[in-house]
Amino acid sequence: MKNTRLELLRRLQRQYHQHHPWRLSQGGLYVPHSYAEMTPESLSWWDDVGFILNGRRIIVWWQHPRYVYANAIEEQAWQEAGPGPQDNWLTEGATKNYRKVGRSRKKLVSYTCRKPSAQQRQHYDVLRDIENRLKADGIDFDVTPSWKWERLSWAMGVSLVAPMEVRNADEVAVLASLARRLVLGQTTLAAEFPGYRFGRADWLLEHNNKAA
Repeated sequence: MKNTRLELLRRLQRQYHQHHPWRLSQGGLYVPHSYAEMTPESLSWWDDVGFILNGRRIIVWWQHPRYVYANAIEEQAWQEAGPGPQDNWLTEGATKNYRKVGRSRKKLVSYTCRKPSAQQRQHYDVLRDIENRLKADGIDFDVTPSWKWERLSWAMGVSLVAPMEVRNADEVAVLASLARRLVLGQTTLAAEFPGYRFGRADWLLEHNNKAA
């Protein structure tokens, strides 16, 4: 028995692809980002790439384990710093900016946020100090390769964590190839990266090399 919801999503994905075509590279990839500022020594953190499989779009959201680790440091810093003062300076008390439209009318074009309170600035200083300490010392946290996919109304989304460097068109093609083979069941992350874990020692090695 067919799943009505899945059939609907498949149909929507094909229709969206037909009416909103991607601009693909010569290798058949959708590459939304530029690598002009990347060097062979650069550490990459995250990237996106897309390709077409069986008439449907596959969009890959990739993260390097170091990026997941860095996010874990940031989250722990927020936890250690505590909630801080309830000062919604980004959304409350902003100044409205207008532009003249004709002789007697004006149009709202932007907002200027007010400055955070002294208590809020102090909290941010504490947060920054904690985060810098955790970056220097590392945290007890391990990242392993993982992937999952989800059905969207316009594509199949693949969330992928894998220890790869993506700094140019050739390396993004390798990333796309891995994602394609995972989707098709032709490989597994355990086979591609047996026993891989990114932890404190890996973070400190990269962090110290960057600081040197």
